[in-house]
Amino acid sequence: VELATPVAHIWYTKSYLPLLLGLKKNELERVIYFVSYLVVDPGETPLKKLQILDEEEYQRYKNLYGEGSFQAGTGTEAILNMLEEMKIERLKDELKEELLQERSKGKRLKLIRRLQVVENFLRSGNRPEWMILKVVPVIPPDFRPMVQLESGIFANSDLNDLYRRIINRNNRLKYLLDIGAPQIIIQNEKKMLQQSVDALFENEKLPQPI
Repeated sequence: VELATPVAHIWYTKSYLPLLLGLKKNELERVIYFVSYLVVDPGETPLKKLQILDEEEYQRYKNLYGEGSFQAGTGTEAILNMLEEMKIERLKDELKEELLQERSKGKRLKLIRRLQVVENFLRSGNRPEWMILKVVPVIPPDFRPMVQLESGIFANSDLNDLYRRIINRNNRLKYLLDIGAPQIIIQNEKKMLQQSVDALFENEKLPQPI
């Protein structure tokens, strides 16, 4: 299934993605689900790259510094932009330098864990943006069969329902994008698509399983 918008893979949002970006897990989730903004380019403002802003802060800083004075995004697309720009080798050098200067045991431990993730990427040759999904693979029908019960009713695999939900929400998002729907509606639809993909991989572990 080719997605109408990039979607974060839930397996990576718990550890690898927040570690790589130097964010807390809940901060990353708030960006992914359109609750908070991620500063991608602070411009000439005192804001910092990768700083998290809630809606009120975002509007306040925009009014204070002026429209276009800094760039901040929300949703998985903002995360993807940062991952695509990331220079892994340079990040490794920066983390090593920070580690030499840091004296706090807790902060040193966080830096070491982050450095380990960065070095794993360098060794494997994988790119950080590959943790973001643009296509959802579909399991062959034989692994998600429809079974006829004694009553004659067909029992559907849960996987089929999860795939159907993804396809329906993806098609609806494509339609909304095509007609130029208001941004708030598009963001809500993107969030629902993200939730559908989350359910495909870890439905039973979600706070509200589908």
